[in-house]
Amino acid sequence: MDDALVELIAANVAFVGSHFAMSHPLRAPMVKLLRAGGFSAVYSLVSAAALFWVYSAFKAAPAGDLGGSGDLGWIVATLLTLPALVLLAGSMSGNPALPTPAAAEQARAQPKGVFQVTRHPMMWAIGLWALSHIVLWWSTRSVITALAMGVLALVGAHLQDRKKEALMGEAWSTWESRTSFWPRPGKLFSVGPLCWAVGLGLWLALSWAHLPLGGIPAGVWRWF
Repeated sequence: MDDALVELIAANVAFVGSHFAMSHPLRAPMVKLLRAGGFSAVYSLVSAAALFWVYSAFKAAPAGDLGGSGDLGWIVATLLTLPALVLLAGSMSGNPALPTPAAAEQARAQPKGVFQVTRHPMMWAIGLWALSHIVLWWSTRSVITALAMGVLALVGAHLQDRKKEALMGEAWSTWESRTSFWPRPGKLFSVGPLCWAVGLGLWLALSWAHLPLGGIPAGVWRWF
């Protein structure tokens, strides 16, 4: 295997592994040692350093070394990223998984918007984005990195349920009883026009930016 790809695998393992370690087994001892503010600072620094390593290794790895899945792959990828960005758009507010003072109150409320689809809309947005890049089969570096990010998001979502059960108790159990880990696609049509408008705007803007930033036309812009 190409040395650059070996380094990319190592960088992705470091990024995903450090997230899992600091979010779960190392979290309590780190908070005890560093307090909440220090833990957040160290977590952010380690994550940023690992992500920069992923970026650097990705840039150094071969581009376009796989055969690609053709127009069918681009159509599937384009369709996957739209609901991903709708989920992402709606996950920024009213999300009890985020570390906010209102988390317990939000968890006891009836789920609205994208939380009718899944209680982990942000994680599934990343998972769908990852899948869209895997089905394109454009380069080994893209497949490796997308697979790592998909594992981080979806395994992380499962582990987050366990962590929140321990931290939030009855509030998170109530939230789990009213929501689904697995997405319910039919509920996408009930998330509200604002989520769809913001998601559609992001979908068009980010896919347009794919050409100047990544050198490859993506989304609907591939055909227009």
